[in-house]
Parts: sequence; structure tokens; C-alpha cells
Amino acid sequence: MGLRIAGRSSSHFTRTVRIFAHELSLDYAFEPILDLMAQSGAAYAGNPALKLPVLVTGDGAWFGALNICRELTRRANARARIVWPEDLSERVASNAQELVLQGMATEVGLIMRMLAERDTNGAYADKTRLSLVNSVTWLEAHLPQVLQRLPPERSLSFLEVSAFSFVTHLGFRQVLNAAGYVRLQQFCREFGRRPSAQLTEYQFDGS
Repeated sequence: MGLRIAGRSSSHFTRTVRIFAHELSLDYAFEPILDLMAQSGAAYAGNPALKLPVLVTGDGAWFGALNICRELTRRANARARIVWPEDLSERVASNAQELVLQGMATEVGLIMRMLAERDTNGAYADKTRLSLVNSVTWLEAHLPQVLQRLPPERSLSFLEVSAFSFVTHLGFRQVLNAAGYVRLQQFCREFGRRPSAQLTEYQFDGS
């Protein structure tokens, strides 16, 4: 059985996983999850948390972007030098990874609230949006120098892949206008030249 990634072409978590697969030269089949309101684990390739992405292998399913990226790396023929979150021992670098992941989760929460057609004008929604803006503003100030201090011999880092997926997703889903964050945009332009980024451009899967 080959590798199968279940997710959405419009998902930043799914794009992170797919970029890893391409960077590691792994073939996989992509299975779109079309109904985000589905309440059956079967609709999410067996994930009981009803979340995506999911990696399905001959041994079973792997849940979650970081978990999947680790498994993809283990399955790659080449020995890639990957910088993982636990390798970020410096305070600012660790905080950068945390804020990227928190920002990604916050963005998903805002999108799901809109999909559910709930009131987005309350105090909680205001705080959620402020959290997102504050995180992106912090990343604008700190992420470039953090990336410059990563090991130059690395093949890839989870931080740069997840950060690229996150920042480019903001404009795609029109959750936050990130055009004014000049340093983050420069990072995205540079990383976006990679074939793996070009092969995983955001789009909406058909229903």
C-alpha cells in the first residue's frame, strides 16, 4: 500500500505535510476531505478527533501535521537533515515556532466560526483576532533572524515550512491582510521558489 494524505488543498496544515513529502521525494496519493462539518471519523480517514491532515500507510493512520512530517522523514530514502521544534533551543526561535502553530490554530478557529455562520462580533472573536494580529506582528519582527540562525547544512526545518504555509494562508483565506508585513512577505517569496511550494499552491477542492 502506498502513502495517502487525506486533507484539503486549502489547509495550511495539509500544505505543510505535502511540502515535506515533496522535499523528501516521496510519492503519495492525495485524498480531499470535502465536508468540514462531517461528524464521522470515517470522513477524516479514521481520525477520531475529526481533524486533518491524516497520513494513511500500510501500517495504519498518522494524525497531525508534525506527527506526519516525522513519519515521512523516517520513510524517506535519503537522509535529510531536518530541524525539528525540539532542536530550537534558543528562546526566540522556540517562541517563533510556538506562535506559528498558535497562529495556525487560531486562524482555523476563525474560519470554522465563519463556516458555522456564528456571531463573529463578540468579545471572544475580538480577542481571537487580536491574538492572530499580535502573533503575526511578533513574527514579522523576529522570524527572519531566527531563520538565519538555523543550521545552514539543514535540508529543511519544520519552522520554515509551517511559517510559510501559515503566512501564505492568511491572504488566501482573507483572514488577515499580511501584505504590510514586509519581512514575512520576503521570506514567503524566497521559500515560494521551491518546487515543493509551487506544487502545493492553495486551492479549494471540488465538492
